[in-house]
Amino acid sequence: MLGNAAQRVCKVLKSKKLQTSLLALVGAIVVSGLILALSGYSPFVAYGAMFSGAFGGAANIADTLGTATPLIFTGLAVAIAMKGGAVNIGAEGQLYMGAFAAALAGAYGKDLPMVLHIALCLLAAFIAGGLWAVLAGGLKIKLGVSEVIITIMLNYIATYLTDYLTTYHFKAEGMVVKTERVAESAMLPTLYPHSRLTVGFLIAILAAVILVWVLRRTVFGYELQAVGLNPFAAESGGVKKGRQFLLTMLISGGLAGLAGACEVLGVHGYFMKGFSPGYGFDGLAIAVLGQNNPLGVTLSAILYGALRSGATMMDRMTKIPQDFVGIMQALIIIFVATPGLVYFYRRKKKKTAAIHKGSETAPATTEEV
Repeated sequence: MLGNAAQRVCKVLKSKKLQTSLLALVGAIVVSGLILALSGYSPFVAYGAMFSGAFGGAANIADTLGTATPLIFTGLAVAIAMKGGAVNIGAEGQLYMGAFAAALAGAYGKDLPMVLHIALCLLAAFIAGGLWAVLAGGLKIKLGVSEVIITIMLNYIATYLTDYLTTYHFKAEGMVVKTERVAESAMLPTLYPHSRLTVGFLIAILAAVILVWVLRRTVFGYELQAVGLNPFAAESGGVKKGRQFLLTMLISGGLAGLAGACEVLGVHGYFMKGFSPGYGFDGLAIAVLGQNNPLGVTLSAILYGALRSGATMMDRMTKIPQDFVGIMQALIIIFVATPGLVYFYRRKKKKTAAIHKGSETAPATTEEV
């Protein structure tokens, strides 16, 4: 058993996808260091401060993992959609819908046992986020509209819709635009005192493990990936392409909704206007860096959580703006995407050369003679 596990680990370490992500990370760090040096800052001091802020103690590690929690969910949401052949850019809107549903279930579903109340809130968030994504999937199937455009537009609709409902229908007393505070029975237990780390992190890890099992061990996972690789071949093999697409969008949106629920139930205690700093959009970058693998996405999300947590310490110790973290994230994506673009260009060039060579060696037709 240990031998098989070791073989799997070696196989993963030798995979080109993992090597690409690691090289992308190293390249981004090096180039970011050069940018810092050219800007008059010491990259060693900056990275030291960032590392200290992210992993310098138990409290720092707890904040890093807590920050990574919603990022794991949104990264998984984008990854599972891409596995099924969909491009879900709407994780941010689905996160808002899930957060709002969880806030209402937590605030008005009183007098319930803690386990039941938390489960109800998470289910409400999953359904709300999932149905919001299914809306985009349905328009794609029925009208042939690109899910990329629809999910992007639904982000704005979800954000403004929840803002409107919170401001005019569910606003708590006070100047801040927020809903009523959720009941204590709906709050996720904290794993480390005075930190963002809650049971939501364990739920996110469990979700990643379940997705690995589903993709590798179930018929649904096989059909999902078959549709993603070749929808026409999958349909000819008996897979109902439309139904599979909708189920994929449902799961993807539901995972994004859980990200919002964990923020509401574990960190804020209520739904607040503009509470997300862009977790849904970060999910796209995290999925790309993690190569759409649930375990890779989890590690990528923790890395992004470390960057966010360490940015505060870096800003405090070195006066380097926190926006520098955004530069690092962008560089990581550029380095991840570059090998794929190079391979695509090479294949296209070889294909064009082969077609050109074939046309030159083709026999002349009667008209040409």
